[in-house]
Amino acid sequence: MKVLMLNGSRREKGCTFTALSEVAKGLGEAGIETEILHVGRDAVSGNIDNIVKDIRDRLKNADGLVVGSPVYFAGASGEITAILDRLFMLAEADLRLKPAAAIASARRAGTTATLDALNKYFTYAEMPIVSSRYWNMVHGAKPEDVKADEEGVQIMRILGRNMAWLLKSIEAGKKAGVEQPRAEKKVFTNFVR
Repeated sequence: MKVLMLNGSRREKGCTFTALSEVAKGLGEAGIETEILHVGRDAVSGNIDNIVKDIRDRLKNADGLVVGSPVYFAGASGEITAILDRLFMLAEADLRLKPAAAIASARRAGTTATLDALNKYFTYAEMPIVSSRYWNMVHGAKPEDVKADEEGVQIMRILGRNMAWLLKSIEAGKKAGVEQPRAEKKVFTNFVR
């Protein structure tokens, strides 16, 4: 099994990467392979179509998804938002029923608003949302600060373990003959007549 992790920060090895690495440790302890893909630097520089195509291709071989974002102005980064807007319109069928988790990294505040925005993508695509023992966030201005955030590091590690458990439970269910819910054609209702 494999989980694809998207680093939506412009800093490749910054605080968001550090948090994702802790989630990867929790997954790794359970034998789940991970891949952290840095997507935050080139998303708004004309490369978004190539980035989204690459993510979509990788998702076909992934069993779960973790999206990480730093907090910018009390919300997710514009880069990860642009990517997710495109990805969830193009690859919804590839995302449906895959467990997903969002993580936020902040110096101080804005994390819950960021998590709320990211989790809405998952609910749109019928993706089970994985949680930890508290909100999926870390705090710090630099990677060393994040590593010193003992509670945040624990939350990330537990998140990885919880996702591993859910992935294994889904796999066991499939082997036992539990069928996935069938997809329905979406109904769109307009409120203006």
